[in-house]
Amino acid sequence: MTMPEQLQVYRQHTSRGAEADLERALALLNRTRAAARSRDAERPADAGVAPLLRLYRPEPTVAFGQRDERLPGFAAAAAVCREEGFTPLVRRAGGRAAAYHRGSLVIDHIEPDPDPIRHSQARFTEFGELLREALEIAGVSARLGPIPGEYCPGDHSIHGVSRADPDLRIKLIGTAQRVISSGWLFSSSIIVEDGAPIRRVLSRAYAALGIPWDPLTAGSITDLGVDTTVEKIEAAVLEVYRRRRTVEGIDEPSPIPSTVAARG
Repeated sequence: MTMPEQLQVYRQHTSRGAEADLERALALLNRTRAAARSRDAERPADAGVAPLLRLYRPEPTVAFGQRDERLPGFAAAAAVCREEGFTPLVRRAGGRAAAYHRGSLVIDHIEPDPDPIRHSQARFTEFGELLREALEIAGVSARLGPIPGEYCPGDHSIHGVSRADPDLRIKLIGTAQRVISSGWLFSSSIIVEDGAPIRRVLSRAYAALGIPWDPLTAGSITDLGVDTTVEKIEAAVLEVYRRRRTVEGIDEPSPIPSTVAARG
């Protein structure tokens, strides 16, 4: 799979709130419709729809899958999230409940693409390897693949292994993808610091949903004995991207064209 070489990087320093941050990723994906119209008219796509990498520290959030919302215990699960200080949301993707907070890094990669379905499965492996490499740079012993009993299980999860205790394995990164006719969004969340609140809120939420899992699979990079910060992990991610792309930092993405803003 090949991608355009140029990549804009937007480091969002201030959260807009849990729900607004999640919805903004979809709004940025929606801008690719303008790129599609430009291709149809045989005009260059404007800079507002260039490939974009968005990085930010999220507010405490539990992102439920759509299957979770249909379970009898969903209302109770949402209530315990609020009690723990996490905003419960339902994401427009598959999977089960996943949690992140200010000790995490969310990465949204958005690309205009005239054929976004073609490489959709390959992206999980490609981005998984990219993020695994970034964690290795930061001193984490990282592996691509699920661990037994993990929350929000997925074939392309990334987990870390304690160098002092190889039996201690923690899921560190979950990934999700959304595709529309004009492009794709690949989103990843890395749990870097302060794993205890993640374990606590997921334990209560999964109990309310009646979904079995192993709480020991939840936590953070620092729980593995790695001395790091969100800022250091962000720097490692950008280092790996620079090995693959020409990276250009921007202060703010250009506005969503009004002619496509209403289309989700």
